[in-house]
Amino acid sequence: MRIKVDNDMHIHSYISACSGDPEQTAERLLSYAKENGLKTICVADHLWDDAVEGASCWYMPQNYERISQILPLPKSDDVRFLFGCETELDKNLTLGLSPEKFDLFDFIIIPTTHFHMTGFTMSDEDSANASSRAKAWIRRFDAVLNMDLPFHKVGIAHLTCGLIAPQRQEFLDTLNIIPDDELKRLFTRAAELGVGIEINAAGFGFPEEETDTIIRIFKTAKECGCKFYFGSDAHHPAAFETTLERLNRAVDLLNLTEDDRFVI
Repeated sequence: MRIKVDNDMHIHSYISACSGDPEQTAERLLSYAKENGLKTICVADHLWDDAVEGASCWYMPQNYERISQILPLPKSDDVRFLFGCETELDKNLTLGLSPEKFDLFDFIIIPTTHFHMTGFTMSDEDSANASSRAKAWIRRFDAVLNMDLPFHKVGIAHLTCGLIAPQRQEFLDTLNIIPDDELKRLFTRAAELGVGIEINAAGFGFPEEETDTIIRIFKTAKECGCKFYFGSDAHHPAAFETTLERLNRAVDLLNLTEDDRFVI
């Protein structure tokens, strides 16, 4: 049976510095869910834990005290509203969330492709060209899979994020350079661990001519037995307008069924 797009596990609120939109409230997120028949949503604002050294100037204010200001979340009989976070992996492969705080979250998103933060998530050497970025893509994904994490409630965010490279062609080149055997190794391990792989609406607005490059990553994940969840990655209410169309496009391109669903 075709999987139904009935969850959005990656939404930012006004609390995230990348949003700051006063209309992106918890109440607005719940309304979006009800309007679109979603059964589960998760607010996942950016977080760098005070207990972990090394926060960038941007991340430093994004601590637990800040993002927990969204609590308590509004309740609904129709929608399960989860409290999560999107933490970060720095250039030294340090995770910005301490184990002591794992239990504070219903869902933990880890992005491995925030390559735009040169000096914090990426060294100059990592950012030199498409080949070095491809190696960083592999290394950073590998690092997360080798951590001691509660993988049953962890998602790997936007593996084909446009932030991988400043120019679109270099972004595509980076994805194409990643060897098939490395993809299979990584996704086989991800499936064994039970970590969720994100289908990100923002990343599925690509033109038809890029389909093979983008879909290759997720097709390999599916073939290796990975499970998927959906995320709008919305920072503003306007993003919700294209979310379901793009997520359903992903479902059709990947032929996702209910057997492919990541369940928390």
